[in-house]
Formats: sequence, structure tokens, C-alpha cells
Amino acid sequence: MNREKSQAFFEQAQRSLPGGVNSPVRAFKAVGGNPLFMQKASGSTLTDVDGNQFTDYVLSWGPMVLGHAHPEVIEAVQKTAALGTSFGAPSPLEIELAELVQAFFPLMERLRFVNSGTEATMSAIRLARGFTGRNKIIKCEGAYHGHGDSLLVKAGSGATTLGVPDSPGVPPDLARDTITVPFNDLNAVQKILETEGNQIACIIIEPVPGNMGTVIPKAGFLPGLRELSKAFGSLLIFDEVMCGFRAAPGGAQERYGIRPDLTCLGKIIGGGLPVGAFGGRQDIMDRIAPVGPVYQAGTLSGNPIAMAAGIQTLKLLQNPNIYAQLEERAAALEAGIRAAARRAETTIQINRVGSQMTLFFNDNPVTCYQDALKSDLARFGRFHALLLENGVYFPPSQFEAFFLSTAHTPEDIEKTASAVYQAFKNSK
Repeated sequence: MNREKSQAFFEQAQRSLPGGVNSPVRAFKAVGGNPLFMQKASGSTLTDVDGNQFTDYVLSWGPMVLGHAHPEVIEAVQKTAALGTSFGAPSPLEIELAELVQAFFPLMERLRFVNSGTEATMSAIRLARGFTGRNKIIKCEGAYHGHGDSLLVKAGSGATTLGVPDSPGVPPDLARDTITVPFNDLNAVQKILETEGNQIACIIIEPVPGNMGTVIPKAGFLPGLRELSKAFGSLLIFDEVMCGFRAAPGGAQERYGIRPDLTCLGKIIGGGLPVGAFGGRQDIMDRIAPVGPVYQAGTLSGNPIAMAAGIQTLKLLQNPNIYAQLEERAAALEAGIRAAARRAETTIQINRVGSQMTLFFNDNPVTCYQDALKSDLARFGRFHALLLENGVYFPPSQFEAFFLSTAHTPEDIEKTASAVYQAFKNSK
């Protein structure tokens, strides 16, 4: 595979961008080698600057549920851009998209658009603190909720403990207000609430994690969180930036029948353009300015181009056949990968919920972050490189989810299963 132009762009990029990228995982450090620079995308296919084509399962980290450059979404963007790219004032498009989001997520009685998933989660946490008058939050170890200061926190010396900063620049005093617990460990959450419940503003959780790799919630875990948070007066925040519209049309809360107090969304509701949203119960959302005292603002929030792309995307997702097709194709890909592993005599774990999944090089089931850390990272790096050589683009990290779109064809899946088999066989 020729990568001459990508290499040249990477060398040039490092002279102006830290590490040559604008988001760390793109640098390929977790899998070795240098990143590929992309030139265009259409349907299920990415094309890099050297002309190499790949069947894409990153899908811009999830939002391209309809595939890249869907013609109806592109048309909506072009028509709206011709009318103006930003108003800094309300537009009817914001109302239309908000009502479409509420049709999928009816528990979002009021919602606020922002520009990213990070903005959505940090704003939801600020709101939870303002609503409850409490400062501490609970999150799961290994979960990524954006790069807000309160959320760049890892566990301390114990399995369930006050957090310590996971990045320079995060004040230790702020990190100590973030308590980390293992995903799927309801007892750990209960112990924290029994000792510090009157100080806990919220529990924020990806109901289907995607940034330790996809992890499936155990039976009783999410309902248990709902009951515990109610009992101790803490808000339950579902971060569905990744699993929203993936686990089910109405996200994990629909799939598992849970009623969170607040929900965070992103990615898909902008059709791939920068957008996020947080929302929930009206009495909580009425604490946000200008109605209430909790301040949150954004000049580009509700940007008309992002609104137009989101409107068209969600209108298309209202077709029930879309989700039947996604489930069928995702199940076929999972089955193809499992069959390839058996043929290649390779032990793997696959966790899948809807059209989101992760393949772990791990001998044992992965139910939390500590399980995921036991995966064979070196082999995943070799596996990833071999997939690229065979025209398949997986996330450049063992700890990321990959996704299906409606643009993926049975032929794409068959080709991918064959490439996966070769990569299993040759990465040992």
C-alpha cells in the first residue's frame, strides 16, 4: 500500500499541530505506525490522499449511521449554507431538530443544543450540581465523557475511591470531587452513596460504554443505578453521545427501559457536523439560563448548517426499516468475525449492542475497564495494520468501538470477514 502522501502530510502537520493531529487517538500511537490522511468519503468507503480505499467502520467515531455523504443530508447542508452559515440568533431549524430529538428521546422534556459531546456532558454536570446544591459526582472507571476537567479523572489506589487527575492541568481539588467506580459493579456505587450520598450531585454513565471498548451492562445494573440515585437524591445522567441512536432508535434508555434524569447526545444528531445536546426533566432544565441561574452559553450553538444536517438525518432514521437493516448487518458482521476467529484458532471476545461493537483480543469476557486492560494490545496493533493492508479501517485503538451504517452492504461484510480472518491468521 502506497502511503507516501500521507507520510508527507503527517510530517508537515507536526510542524503546526501538536503531534500532527487534532485529536490524540488519530495519531495511531496505540497501534503503531503513522496516521492516514483522508481525502474523501462516500457511503461505507474512505479514500485517503494516496488513493487507497477502505471499508470504514470508524464512521467518524459513530455519527455516520447513514454512511458518509448521504445525498439527502448533503443537499440539506448545501441549501442551508447558501442562506448563511451562522446567525448568532435563534432560527426555526433549532425548533425542528429539538422536536425530532424529543420524538426519539421523549424524556428530554427540554433540551439545549451545544457544539460537542464534551460541552453536553460538562454542562449537564454543572446543571446537576446547580440543581442539587451538591459538588461530588460518580463516574465509571475507564469511561470517557469528554475532556472536561471533572471528567479527566482516574481511580486512585483502590477499586472504588476518590479520583486523582488523569491529565496535567486538572486541579487535584476538582478531581477529588469525582469518584470512580467499576462499570457493572452496583455494590461499589451503593457503598459510596451510603457514606457520601448527601454530597453526590449525580451519577454520569455511558449506559453502553464505548471508550473502554463496547461493554454490555449486566442485568440489573442500570435499573439498580436508577433506584439508588432516586433513593439518595442524586441525578442520573445517561451519556448517550455514542450509544444514542445506536443501541436503539431511542438509545440505551429505550433498549433497557431506564428513565434517566438527564441525557447527553452528540454526533448523530448533527449528521456528522459538530453538535451536541443535553436535556431532561423540565424542572431540572428550568435551572439553565436564561430561565434559571445555572449559566451555559455558546455562540455557535444551534448553528443552522448542523441543524439542517441533523434534521435530515433524524427524518431518515424515523423509517423503522433502517434499524432492522442495521441489526441484520451488524449481526452478520459479528457472526463473520466469530467464524473467522474459529477458523484461525484465535480466542477473542466480541461485545455488541445494536450497531456498535468491539473485538477484544482477550481470553475472558470483558465486563469492565479492568477486564479490557487485560487484552493483548500488541496483537491488536498487528491486527489493525493487517486490516489496513486489506482495505478495512477499524479504530486505531483496542479501547474503541466500531460501527455499522446503512451504507454497508453484504459484500462489504463478506470482504471484511475475509480480511479479518487473514489478519487473525497472520497477527499471531
